[in-house]
Amino acid sequence: MRIRTALPADAPRMAELSAVLGYPASAMSLAERLERLLGRSQEAVLVAEVPSNLVVGWVHGSEQELLEAGRRCEILGLVVDPEHRTRGVGRGLVGELERWAASRGLDLMSVRSNVVRVESHPFYERLGYARTKTQHAYRKHIACDELSTR
Repeated sequence: MRIRTALPADAPRMAELSAVLGYPASAMSLAERLERLLGRSQEAVLVAEVPSNLVVGWVHGSEQELLEAGRRCEILGLVVDPEHRTRGVGRGLVGELERWAASRGLDLMSVRSNVVRVESHPFYERLGYARTKTQHAYRKHIACDELSTR
């Protein structure tokens, strides 16, 4: 297995894997997002590929600076093809992201894991992550055109 920075050509396979997490995305929309993220130095998008050049997992991490907590790297997305789980793919992706974060002087990693993803909780704990809180997440769609003209 090889871990490398994602490329725009990886977008179709990354979109397939994204659907595994319950976040369906077209290859085109994922490619557009990926293109923007790859242009930002504070973002890391890595893929794991097997010798046949098939992408079997990806991770997205971001350097963040919170006013109340300082700098850290947050894992914003991690997915491994179900057929390749328990083979070290997720561990490898997270490890490489941690190395990226350390190279930027970040000494704190964080991740949020949905309570319904019970299989991911022991995974992160095995990697040394400790649960620090449980919270509710809220979202609101806003009309950009209306708000920008006020």
